[in-house]
Amino acid sequence: MSVLDIHDLKVEFPGRKSTFVAVEGVTLKLEAGKVLGVVGESGAGKSTVGNAVIGLLQEPGRVAEGEIFLHGQRIDNLPDKEKRLMRGRRIGMIFQDPLTSLDPLQTVESQLVETIRTHMPFNAKEARTRAIELIDAVGIPDPAERIKQYPHQFSGGMRQRVVIALALCAEPELVIADEPTTALDVSIQAQILELMKKLCEERNVAMLVITHDMGVIADITDHVAVMYQGKLVEYGETKQVLGAPNHPYTQSLISAVPRPDVRINRFPVVNYIEKAGVPTKHIDISTHWLGQSRNYEKANGALLSIKDLEMRFETHGSIIPSRRRYFHAVKKVSFDIQEGETFGLVGESGSGKSTIARLVTGLYHPSGGSILFAGQELTSLKDRKQVLAMRRQMQMIFQDPFSSLNARMRVRDIIAEPIKFHKLASSNSEVHQIVADLLDHVGLGAAAGQKFPHEFSGGQRQRISIARALATRPRFLICDEPTSALDVSIQAQILNLLKDLQEELGLTMLFISHDLAVIRQMCNRIGVMRHGELCEVSDCDALFDTPQHDYTRQLLGLMPSLDLLSRDKLQAV
Repeated sequence: MSVLDIHDLKVEFPGRKSTFVAVEGVTLKLEAGKVLGVVGESGAGKSTVGNAVIGLLQEPGRVAEGEIFLHGQRIDNLPDKEKRLMRGRRIGMIFQDPLTSLDPLQTVESQLVETIRTHMPFNAKEARTRAIELIDAVGIPDPAERIKQYPHQFSGGMRQRVVIALALCAEPELVIADEPTTALDVSIQAQILELMKKLCEERNVAMLVITHDMGVIADITDHVAVMYQGKLVEYGETKQVLGAPNHPYTQSLISAVPRPDVRINRFPVVNYIEKAGVPTKHIDISTHWLGQSRNYEKANGALLSIKDLEMRFETHGSIIPSRRRYFHAVKKVSFDIQEGETFGLVGESGSGKSTIARLVTGLYHPSGGSILFAGQELTSLKDRKQVLAMRRQMQMIFQDPFSSLNARMRVRDIIAEPIKFHKLASSNSEVHQIVADLLDHVGLGAAAGQKFPHEFSGGQRQRISIARALATRPRFLICDEPTSALDVSIQAQILNLLKDLQEELGLTMLFISHDLAVIRQMCNRIGVMRHGELCEVSDCDALFDTPQHDYTRQLLGLMPSLDLLSRDKLQAV
């Protein structure tokens, strides 16, 4: 008997004027000890299926049709009280963001013990013993001591391990993992995926993994279900679906996955996904706003030159200097970026990548070293006019477009703000025309300026961020994890757009990411960072083909295996 059986599931959300059907006609089956992956873009209905199984559909969502069985018992029509007892006891849940799914005011021990005692007939001592065993089982060292700590005292990967321990507290029959590795570095992701697979095999737990990451699907799942606009378009063994996909949508998803094995000029145009979305045609803007007045003097030598850069943060203050303690985030880092090239920085969280970006843009003041931009020493600038002139030439695209855009401002005002601040237009009508041009160029259209950020998808919000970054006619863009939170097809669109911008405008870019496949497709040269130090700088192909540093080789070895993915259909589908 299957652990999970879903028959013709339909989930709908009634509204005042109409009813939105989020999931329709989905039929799935999952055996004990097996991993079923559900893949698709945001809005495909993946998480809705998981929430329907565990009984966490947000009001007014409801299961309109179909049936859900757990070990032969129908669970979708259970009373709310019985559903609450089932959650945690029979079905565990691993959420995407461990920091928001853990209580910051309680120790890990209290959260584990509370969950165990809620579902299991253990006293406080027995529950604590089991909690320590679980923390040890998920690979957290020194479990008896670490269990006494609070969530903020753990790294992102360790917090995700705690969430996995919580999901396993009551020995559930089924575990649902909703995007469990999206925000993790490649090394931490590899550890978490290995742990999840191991726990499934050892404890005979069935696992439903919801993700948009094809690498995750290829690494740990036995079967895969592909969803598009609420419907199941392809379902079968992972090897068959990824190796010989039948449906055009599956072929589109696979073609959009960045290739770690070879560099290509552009990501394939996935017409099945984009047919009703953002235009992908090449747009020439060389005679308009962005190309008209970018009359910066060509740099003699490197555009950006960093020498012995250091940044330290005080962790323990004292009036006695010898008693102060510091954390060294960046240690004696040196590299150059030539005009017109894209330089990549790759490494794990905490390696110092984003700190360097903040030092270059002046958000942090370095503890030592020098930063030369177009021959000007940035660390010595004191005059406000000089500082603003330099900042106009460099702009930053952040990882999370929603938090970097003002939710209370219309898009047209967000993009107009830097134009007005730097006094780059002579009238309001000129500002409005510039904003319209920018929105047209990033593929949103001038009408998008009337809306607020929350009215757009994640990929569209990132396009707004790019338009805002281009508003000052910069020559240097810093892209800090610009696609890490995006679906694979949206990621491909954004990366193609950045490639177009560089070609059309002669932009120079510092591209920061922990995704090695993306780095390979975007960068001319790459620097590898670890613990604040620059381990290696090399040409893109040389770094992937003949890495010199042990840490680089380790990172490359941890990349998700994409050998199963069909590469026969890399053209438009």
